[in-house]
Amino acid sequence: MSTITFDDFKKIEIRAGKILSAEKIPDTDKLLKLSVDFAETETAVDGTTKPKPRQIVSGISAYFPDPTILVGKTCMFVANLEPRTIRGHESNGMLFAVSDTAGNFSLLEPNAGIAPGTLAK
Repeated sequence: MSTITFDDFKKIEIRAGKILSAEKIPDTDKLLKLSVDFAETETAVDGTTKPKPRQIVSGISAYFPDPTILVGKTCMFVANLEPRTIRGHESNGMLFAVSDTAGNFSLLEPNAGIAPGTLAK
């Protein structure tokens, strides 16, 4: 296991995000495209604001043959990772999950009531 400094760790922004949609990326074995609500908004030209979900690509398809079961789940994400294009799809964050050699898998989900956008402390 490699180590990082505490100063490096402090740079990581871990936020709760609610999954709004999830779909398999065609012609891939592992990839799902998620639309995630972090309680971010964008302002239109007319001054109104609207929700601005982020797209996140994650290699968890093998664990979710029906990705729609992810919709509505609030999970933890790295929110300040630089954008990366994966198989032609831009990803704007990283989902936290764990798995072991026995094939057990778990998403990191906060307790009920934690709102999208909440920053881990």
